Amino acid sequence: MNQFLIKPKVQFGANALDFISQMSAHHAFIVTDKAMVKFGLADEVTRRLTQSGITFSIYDDVVPDPDISAIVNGMKIMDRQYPDVVIALGGGSVIDAAKAVIYSLWHTKKDPNRVKPQFIAIPTTSGTGSEVTSFSVIKSQSEKLVLVDEFMLPDVAILDPALVKSVPASITADTGMDVLCHALEAYVSRTASDFSDALAEKAVQLVFGHLIDCYREGSNLVAREKMHNASCIAGMAFTNASLGITHSLAHALGGVFHIPHGRANALLMAQVVAFNADLEGRCDTEAAKRYANLAKNLDLPASSIREGVESLMVAINVLKDEMNLPKGIQATGINEFDFNARLGEMVGQALRDSCTPTNPRDVSKVQLEALYRQSF
Repeated sequence: MNQFLIKPKVQFGANALDFISQMSAHHAFIVTDKAMVKFGLADEVTRRLTQSGITFSIYDDVVPDPDISAIVNGMKIMDRQYPDVVIALGGGSVIDAAKAVIYSLWHTKKDPNRVKPQFIAIPTTSGTGSEVTSFSVIKSQSEKLVLVDEFMLPDVAILDPALVKSVPASITADTGMDVLCHALEAYVSRTASDFSDALAEKAVQLVFGHLIDCYREGSNLVAREKMHNASCIAGMAFTNASLGITHSLAHALGGVFHIPHGRANALLMAQVVAFNADLEGRCDTEAAKRYANLAKNLDLPASSIREGVESLMVAINVLKDEMNLPKGIQATGINEFDFNARLGEMVGQALRDSCTPTNPRDVSKVQLEALYRQSF
């Protein structure tokens, strides 16, 4: 028996942030970062809370790739004045941290007098889809741990394009490639379904249709809204279908060498497509057929399965080139000696990653190492 989870209510489009003014709550706990405070985005939330007579406390010390200590600190602040609503405002790291704080406090301090707070996620990047997923990625030393539990699903996701119009071009590129990777991996996952397929296909089309416009003209609110929607749609797909080894390899690469997650995915994506399709062999895997179908949907050359796979790989690399993303891992500044010294560690992490079991093709340590070397 299968299931498809569609829990979060999604408020989207211009002025979606006004949903906050309609809430019934007494006290809100806001999880965010220093940038959201500095650039006034946190004020957009607190102003609406104040107008509605809702008090609030703020935890704004979340940093990229939050670790366990960040979660513990957040738990302490949340516990001081227990809220009836938690609002996560920021990128994937902030939303993931909020998830882990809520989850950890609830399960470590079992208080029968407390009710689980409403959880509202407001993404300020178009990438992770964390606002609609049951996934949370937390760092422990140099390893990224992927937590998966339906308890962490937000109740409401607010997608307001005004919150992403000032995202720098480089971050737009990284996060946009993350969206594409989520959709691609959900589409070929072992646990894909008709429901997740429909979402993944749409997300791929939106990325190829609007990401370059976002990169070149950040103030283009139509393109921004489409990419913001694409991120959310891809998140819905992969929280149900899970992901694959692009993410497994990227989690390890990013954890060890501090490469932004979306960029790490971009560095590995085409090589994993070739592997899953068995491009060097018969190119007749189920994944190959699915990649070719995506190529057809994008009106790319696909007169055969092999041509479709190759066309999709070319399209991925063109996107990278158009946004000046590095062509290989070495181009990020990692030297060959350091890469080789940590290669075994990264392979081990990728093999243990929770995304690996749902990759469409079984993979060994030797094959993971080869994929890293091909991407270097």
